[in-house]
Order: sequence, then structure tokens, then C-alpha cells
Amino acid sequence: MSIDIKMAWRNIWRNPRRSILTISAIAFASVLLVFMLSWQFGSYDTMINSAVKIHTGHLQVQARGYNDKKSIRLVVSDPAAVGNVLDDTPEVAAHTCRATAFSLVSSSERTYGVMVVGIDPVREAGVSTLKKMIRQGSYLSEDDTDQALVGELLARNLKVGLGDELVVLGQGRDGSVAATVVKVKGIYRSGMDEFDRSSINIPLKNFQDVYAMRGAVHEVVALGKSLEYVPEIKKAVAAGIEDIGNEGHLVVLDWMELMPGLIEAIQMDLYSGFIFYLILIVVVAFSILNTFLMAIFERTREFGVLLAIGTTPGRLSKLLLIESTIMTIAGIVVGIIAGSLVTGYFQVHGIVISGTSELMRQFGLPERMYPQLSMLSASIGPAAVLVITFLTALYPALKVRRLRPVEAMAGI
Repeated sequence: MSIDIKMAWRNIWRNPRRSILTISAIAFASVLLVFMLSWQFGSYDTMINSAVKIHTGHLQVQARGYNDKKSIRLVVSDPAAVGNVLDDTPEVAAHTCRATAFSLVSSSERTYGVMVVGIDPVREAGVSTLKKMIRQGSYLSEDDTDQALVGELLARNLKVGLGDELVVLGQGRDGSVAATVVKVKGIYRSGMDEFDRSSINIPLKNFQDVYAMRGAVHEVVALGKSLEYVPEIKKAVAAGIEDIGNEGHLVVLDWMELMPGLIEAIQMDLYSGFIFYLILIVVVAFSILNTFLMAIFERTREFGVLLAIGTTPGRLSKLLLIESTIMTIAGIVVGIIAGSLVTGYFQVHGIVISGTSELMRQFGLPERMYPQLSMLSASIGPAAVLVITFLTALYPALKVRRLRPVEAMAGI
């Protein structure tokens, strides 16, 4: 251990109360940053997984251009082949096929333009949370033909209830008139108003017959075993559909491309969170600044003596920076350990936000939220504290360089 480090360590504990308070402030900031960043990242994963399970899935295979145009003629003509590719991808947990068409839906009193979605009742239950969102009636069964699931807001607008008939009128894939009558079997509520007021779900086989789809679908929707597997799944599926003679007709879109609005919302939340974290770090930085300015005032005569006997100003500055670094690293290490322990506990047991369980259920979110501890969440906050506090300590350290030995020893 060099003499400078020994001197720095001794100087730190000349005023133990002040040093402990400074280290505690750094540790507290690190604990808060580790926990809050883990909480933020964990909540994003929960939000994303909940949102994709309502409708989009982690990724979809579609005809090129369908995501922008929603044309009924842009189809996946061989969904079984795409399904085989997904079955051969081990990271895929489940997949299903859907077909959609914009149509007029009429009750005995009102008519609205909505998106009619054809779903496979069995496979859909493994990919989306639609079955769990049923608030009245029941979910579709495999043998249903003329039954429909209707969003709660749409049912209210159409003034229909369970067992009421709806007339569906649209255009088939071949340009023919697509018309059918369905009965309301279930009413669902996702908590997303746009989704609940703008779509009905009917059995896929019935949809394909009514809209002359000839076995084609518009979306093959896949759900991964974990959000982190999505890039790997996308790459594997893209390669797989090329092998079955895709010739550029089909594309693979992940949840970020399917829901750009969710990404924007997460980015906005990240920016606001970083502003809060920056304010916290600045407060800690001022604590460090105050500590070392006080140290300079108290040790002015000492510095004057050291300068008089030949110690260079650069070495004094180095000594103060070593003191700052030791206290900062000590606080950060304690903060990371304590923050990881606190976060690890809640990562296992979760946190229930009192009074919000009903609100969370409306948006398809679990009432118990879990922070997600990772190398990133455990390091990015403390690293920022280390950099900011080091830069803050530069000012008092450089201030020593302007001291004159005679004036310093006289306490001027």
C-alpha cells in the first residue's frame, strides 16, 4: 500500500462522524438507485408481457405490408407451414393463427364499424389472455360456429347482451359480400378502451368460410418463453420461412414493430425516471463537495506546512482525490450489496400496491409486481454516482493547488 493511500485512509477517519455520514449518503443513493432501476425494468417486462398477451404476441408472421395497410388480400396462404417452423423453434411457448377484416356489425338498434377477428379458440387461449378477460358469459369452444366474443364498450354501444344477435357485413377476400349472423357468447374487458370498443372475435373456421379465405390467415402469432428470447426467435423464424419458399412475401415483426406506442411510453417513463435519479445523484454530489470543502478549511494550516516542506500541490490534490475515491467506493460497495439484498427479497416475494388490485386487473396486469435485478440495474446507478462524485471532488482538490504556504500556515 502506497504512502498516499495510507495518508488518505488516516485523514478520512480524523473526523469519523462526517466521513460516516458521507459514506452513508452515497450508500443510500446507491441502494435507492439499484432498487428503483430494478423496479423500473421489472415493471417494463410486466407491462410488455401483459400488453403482448392481450393481442399482439411477442412476434407475428404476416404478409409484407399487411401491418400498414390491413388489406384482407394480404394473407399468409400456408399457415400450417409457418406453424411447423414455430413448432421447430424451441424458444416458442405457443402460437396461433388469426384472420381479421373490417366490417359493419349491427344490433337491432345500432351499427358500428369494427374489426372482426377470427381466432382458434384452443390455441388462442395459450397465446393471449382473452379467455381470462371474459367478464360475462363464457369463452368460445372448439365446436362453436355462430358465436362471438364482444368487447364491453362495444357491447354497451351496440346495446347488446349475452345471447343477442349481431349481423356482420363486410367484404370477402375474393371481393364477394361477406355476411353472417352471430350470437354474443361472451363479453370481455381488457382495460384498453380502443381494443374493447373496436373488435369482436369469432371462430377462425367460421371467419374463413364467411370471408372466403380459402384456408389463409392474416397473422401467425407467437409467444416466446421469455421476452429475452424474442430476438433469437425472430431470427430463427425469419430463416425458417425463407426455407419454405417465402421469396420475400412474408415478414416477421416483433412486438416493438407491432406496438411502437408502447416503446414510446417506456422511453418517456425512462426519461422522467432518469431526471429523478440525476437529482438524487446531484444531492449526493453536493454532500461530497461540502465534505471536502470543510476538510480544506480545517486543514489549511496542515496543507501550508506540507507545501512549505516541499510537498507539491499536485500531490496534495492527488491525496484529496484518493480520499474522495475511497469514501465513494466504500459507499457504493455497501449500497450495491444492500440494494441487491433488498431487491432480491422483493424479486422473490413481490410487492402489492395497496388499493390498486382492481385497476391492475383491468389492464391485464398482476396485482403483485416484481423488480428484476440484473447486472445493468445493479451497476448503472452506482457507476453514475462514482463518476459524478469524482467530478465533484475535483473542485476542492484543484482548489488546494492555489494555496500559498505562508498564507495557509497563517490561516489566511
